[in-house]
Amino acid sequence: MSDKQAEKLETPAPREKLEAQIKSADMTDDMQQESIEIAQEAMAKFTIEKDIAQHIKRTFDERKGPTWHCIVGRNFGSFVTHETKHFIYFYLGHCAILLFKTQ
Repeated sequence: MSDKQAEKLETPAPREKLEAQIKSADMTDDMQQESIEIAQEAMAKFTIEKDIAQHIKRTFDERKGPTWHCIVGRNFGSFVTHETKHFIYFYLGHCAILLFKTQ
């Protein structure tokens, strides 16, 4: 087996980016796009929902300042209070993502 063939076998195929469906948002368009991109990045890196949520939350805390909250899953209800212009609820594939900031 050549080196190139061995390299192809060891390199996993990149995951396809899932298309976002925004269900509700109180957030600027730029921040909405950033949240989707960060979520896509998290879903490409992690398979466990808690790890995906942690990545999104920590990234937003670093970039936008604390305190962000993130819930990721296929089946949950929510009723939250958030800062104005700091809330988004969207789907990536079959996975729902709720991201919001509190004081």
